Amino acid sequence: MTEAIINLETVNPIEFFGVNNGKLDLLRKKFPLLKILSRGTQMKLSGAPEQIESAREKIDLIIQYLERNGHLSENYFEQILGGDDGETVDNFVESHPNDVLVFGPNGKTVRARTQNQKKLVQAADRNDIVFAIGPAGTGKTYTAVALAVRALKNKVVKKIILTRPAVEAGESLGFLPGDLKEKIDPYLRPLYDALDDMIPADKLGYYMSTRTIEVAPLAYMRGRTLDNAFIILDEAQNTNDLQLKMFLTRIGANAKAIITGDPTQIDLPRNQRSGLAKATRILKSIDGIAHIELNEEDVVRHKLVKSIIKAYEKEKEKEEQEIRH
Repeated sequence: MTEAIINLETVNPIEFFGVNNGKLDLLRKKFPLLKILSRGTQMKLSGAPEQIESAREKIDLIIQYLERNGHLSENYFEQILGGDDGETVDNFVESHPNDVLVFGPNGKTVRARTQNQKKLVQAADRNDIVFAIGPAGTGKTYTAVALAVRALKNKVVKKIILTRPAVEAGESLGFLPGDLKEKIDPYLRPLYDALDDMIPADKLGYYMSTRTIEVAPLAYMRGRTLDNAFIILDEAQNTNDLQLKMFLTRIGANAKAIITGDPTQIDLPRNQRSGLAKATRILKSIDGIAHIELNEEDVVRHKLVKSIIKAYEKEKEKEEQEIRH
């Protein structure tokens, strides 16, 4: 008798085992000679090697399906256990494209919820560098962090690096209380908030302590080469030309980067120009670099946020017309 441990970290265990372990019972009926135990995100199989191998093939197909689609009915679970496996999964996945990116704590699903967010996901899958430009609340940072967490869970990358410029929006760092970390952390808070939604607290603490996930101000990226990493530069409208060039040239082998920004929210001093517009313009034709524009239709915050964005855009157009006349 042999044993095998199967890790279910990349899927929602509730989706795998079913409500009241309904799907797990189906698996046990399919392999009555195996002892199958579940604990958290792991499953232990005990029995004859050939039985374990046969069960593992089916389980791998179910995991593959859940990773790509997010949900699995009991009926389809049975089909995978008994049908023409590879073809069944591939055919179903093609007709039900995946929009679930990550399963967070307590079975929460994180998914691309709007058309442009889905375009961002597709662009990140096909390109190594993606610029995601749009106003506040359009989910560009949240979607980018979800893509990074998915890549880490699927072992596509070895680490996640989240960074943003610590630009003072109306208050000076020097006058804020605390040491350097305490002064900088408020600027990085939106990145921590996104991570909290997607990774259990104990695991996130472990990732942070081992620097598998690193959240740091942009200045800390200077001089580094970032290999095997998923890197996100948030609030890129608050970088100047040199800073943005410095960031883009840090990207190393087997790395992906998403640069997010909102050109309407530049907090740089008046004598500094944002480097984001220039970067998106001069890098537009390079193969492997994609540009996604998000707008008020992608706002997933309070319903009034969409109206607020439209009102400000309307006022901006009015002011520009007055200046021209």
